[in-house]
Amino acid sequence: MRDATVGPDGARMRWVEVPGDEPVRVYLHGLGAMAAPYFVPTATHPALAGHRSLFVDLLGHGLSDRPPDFGYTLEEHAATLATALDSAAVRAADVVAHSMGGAVAIVLAHRRPDLVGRLVLVEANLEPSPAPKVGGSGIDTYTEAEFLAGGLGETLDQVGPLWAATMRLADPVGLHRSAVHLVAATRPTMRHMLVRLAIPRTFIQGGQGSPVRDPDGLAAAGVRVVTVPAAGHDVMLDNPEEFARLTAAGLTDRVESR
Repeated sequence: MRDATVGPDGARMRWVEVPGDEPVRVYLHGLGAMAAPYFVPTATHPALAGHRSLFVDLLGHGLSDRPPDFGYTLEEHAATLATALDSAAVRAADVVAHSMGGAVAIVLAHRRPDLVGRLVLVEANLEPSPAPKVGGSGIDTYTEAEFLAGGLGETLDQVGPLWAATMRLADPVGLHRSAVHLVAATRPTMRHMLVRLAIPRTFIQGGQGSPVRDPDGLAAAGVRVVTVPAAGHDVMLDNPEEFARLTAAGLTDRVESR
């Protein structure tokens, strides 16, 4: 396990790292999740294996610290991630990011283009509510006080055992603030930033999930939208073979929109 000081009061971001070839691959998890459990099985697939790979847990999640004075906005998540990647001597990485992690990755690529060479977004959030929520948890419907007083337990009962297994490890305050800011999104929106990036971009969606809004607009901006059959929001877990194939294609500029 590796780490770097990234936030207030010496808060440290941690990641699991696998050695290998360049370019580096950075894997980012969604809200209430962790990078390694969601991505290691597919990152070690023959189609994707062999690269130096960082499975990063954002602040408030997984192995990373839980600073009480951190705001947990998407912009702050991206800024602390950039500090960690600088510490790890990462440049022009292939970034594979799920759900909220996809939103953070877009902000990162927009603000620090030197850090991101190619981008694969997996069921990523692109705009604020009331647009259809991607991987919605309902956490944002509670006030912070309500969430700490009982909303977390109610949420864990509702999201199912798989998501709950990692969500229960997240800091409740960080989880709630991250959810609220994810629903609020960024200004400009993540979609606005995404379509203006000058790097190869792929958006992977599950065939059983909610389809991304305006896929033709994304395609017109050069974002390749692909659908994985027999998969919901957790595409990499639901159909790992097809996910690995399409991710590898996106990271070698060979994927075809469909």
